Amino acid sequence: MATWATLAALATLPVAAVATPAASGPATPAAAAAATATTPGTALGDLQAFLRQTQQGRSAFTQTVTGPRPAPAPDALAAANAPAARVQISHGVFEFQRPNRFRFHYQRPFEQLIVADGQTLWLYDPDLAQVTARAQREVLGQTPAALLASGADLRTLQQAFSLSNAPDADGLRWVQALPKGADAPLQAVRIGFRGGQLAVLEILDRFGQRSHIAFERLDTRSAFRPGHFSFSVPPGAALIRPE
Repeated sequence: MATWATLAALATLPVAAVATPAASGPATPAAAAAATATTPGTALGDLQAFLRQTQQGRSAFTQTVTGPRPAPAPDALAAANAPAARVQISHGVFEFQRPNRFRFHYQRPFEQLIVADGQTLWLYDPDLAQVTARAQREVLGQTPAALLASGADLRTLQQAFSLSNAPDADGLRWVQALPKGADAPLQAVRIGFRGGQLAVLEILDRFGQRSHIAFERLDTRSAFRPGHFSFSVPPGAALIRPE
């Protein structure tokens, strides 16, 4: 599975606060350029609309995690015998509800449950009979995607990230987010939209590991029952709260 930082980044993308209109006043060249970048028909425009309009959702997902690329081999023989990058594929269901609540339920090949209840981020591994709990604000604050949960709009996000419209590819419009902080746990995030809906999330962490999340059949209308994003430690499971 991915690291805590990667999982937090994956899980918090759609859990963003509703964007608020910008204050009126004379438009600066920078503001005009930003407005052009976020107009309908651009990836940043799709992201802005998604943050404003989507309050909850449920989607099946497929996650492909690719390990860092091996260092270049010194010769052809060594290159032929070099190990390939490690690939892990997982399937599950992702659910979210603003503000700051989500469930990542990995179902295959191994079960794992990640729940954010607004205060605590819970990671439950049934095979290990173990629950790890961390303060949500501490874990999510370490990831670029987490800022999407607290930023009011794209201008707020641009204080910490360089956001841009990346070239269209694979039938998707792409937003690229590069963290400005030198100590960020991730190198880059790419967000893919299809028809204005979240379709793909790609994350490159500081160790060169890539996570590709493909969302399927995103349902933004079905309501969740009360307490759906609560979590109780299962009987017999050990609870760990890292310092």
